[in-house]
Amino acid sequence: MNYKNLLWIAVFAAVLTWSAIEPADRLTWWMEVIPALIGFAILALTRQRFPLTGLVYFLILVHAVILMVGGHYTYAEVPIGDWMSNLTGTGRNNYDKLGHLAQGFIPVMIAREVMLRNRVVVRRGWLVFLLLCIVLAISAFYELIEWWAALLSAEAADAFLGTQGYVWDTQSDMMWALCGGVLALLTLSGLHDRQLLGLTKDV
Repeated sequence: MNYKNLLWIAVFAAVLTWSAIEPADRLTWWMEVIPALIGFAILALTRQRFPLTGLVYFLILVHAVILMVGGHYTYAEVPIGDWMSNLTGTGRNNYDKLGHLAQGFIPVMIAREVMLRNRVVVRRGWLVFLLLCIVLAISAFYELIEWWAALLSAEAADAFLGTQGYVWDTQSDMMWALCGGVLALLTLSGLHDRQLLGLTKDV
C-alpha cells in the first residue's frame, strides 16, 4: 500500500471519527454517513481487481467528507452554510445544495470511468447523454430514499431532509445534481482521459 492510499484512509478515518463525536442527531448521522461507509467498503473490495484513477479516488474522498460533515451537524446546521447564507443574504443554509452539487459532480466521473474502461459506449457521442441520465437517476433515487426515511422516522425527517420550508427542495436538489454533472464533464474530462491513459499503460 503506497503513501497516497494511506493518506486517503487517514483523512477518511479522521473525518469519520470527528463526525461521530457527539453529532447533532445520532439517527440522522447514521443516515447521512452510511453512503460514505458503503463507498469505503466497495473501494476496499475492488482496489486490487479494478483500481481507479487518482482523480476519481480524490473526488470520492471529497464526497465522503461532505457527507460526514453534513451528518455531524445535520445539513441545515453546518456552519459554513450559515456563513454562505450571511454572505449572500438568502436567509437559508445552503450546505445541502453543495451536497447535491457533489452528488452530480462526483458520481458522473465514477460512472464515466466505469463506462469507458468497460467500453459500455462505443460512440463517444452517446457518453455525455448517458452519464447525465445516470446522474439524474441517482439523484431521483436518493430523493426517494429521503422520502422513505421520512415516512419511517417522522422524528428525524426534518433533519435528514433539510428542506427548511422550501417547497421546491426536491426539484432544486435534482437540478443542482445535474449542474454538478455538467460542470464535472466540462472541467475534468480532459484530465480524466489522461489519467485513464496512464492507468492503461501501467496495467
